[in-house]
Amino acid sequence: MSVTKNLVNWANERKCRTAVAALEKNGFTAFYLQSAAEAADYILAEAEDAQTVGFGGSMSVADLQLGPRLLEKGKELLNHGAPGLSFEERLEIMRRQLNCDLFLSGSNALTLSGCLVNIDAIGNRVGSMFFGPKKVIVVVGRNKLVDGSTQDAINRVKNWASPPNARRLNYKTPCAETGFCSDCGSPERICRVTVVLERKPRYTDVRVLVVNEEMGL
Repeated sequence: MSVTKNLVNWANERKCRTAVAALEKNGFTAFYLQSAAEAADYILAEAEDAQTVGFGGSMSVADLQLGPRLLEKGKELLNHGAPGLSFEERLEIMRRQLNCDLFLSGSNALTLSGCLVNIDAIGNRVGSMFFGPKKVIVVVGRNKLVDGSTQDAINRVKNWASPPNARRLNYKTPCAETGFCSDCGSPERICRVTVVLERKPRYTDVRVLVVNEEMGL
């Protein structure tokens, strides 16, 4: 690894560990991990006692390619993004995710003060993050860290994450064409439900894995 990469990695580690400490202060169970591979290993270990595993549609989680390994362990996967599903089947899976044994998600942003900030179109992902599942694991890459307020984090989501996500999902929104948020009134607008987890939800076991790699959008 070059000197530059070593220094960048060191600087990002400091920020990741700062976020972990803040999350712990806010009541979350949080871990610093050096790589996505470590995050995958942690999730697989935590899934041992789970029968149903829900996927919130996160690219950070999808890139871990956990599906085949979980199926080998006999787990039932609740993935509303699986190909070939009808609209009604997708909605039913989303509802079942609200009561699964283990729910896996990313986070659109994480402030260095330990707040998880997420924006949904439907609300199924954010709903499952704070109540219902027996255990929730949130995977956050270093690119999601925001050194600022929750409003700064919301701005990060709308300006950096939402446009490429809208394009990935083939939605007809202005940002999917321009790459910039225009606070649109499009029927296919994906920024509809904004949730800030300032503290760990009282009755939900939420684990946050802060990874010193760029993950997701």
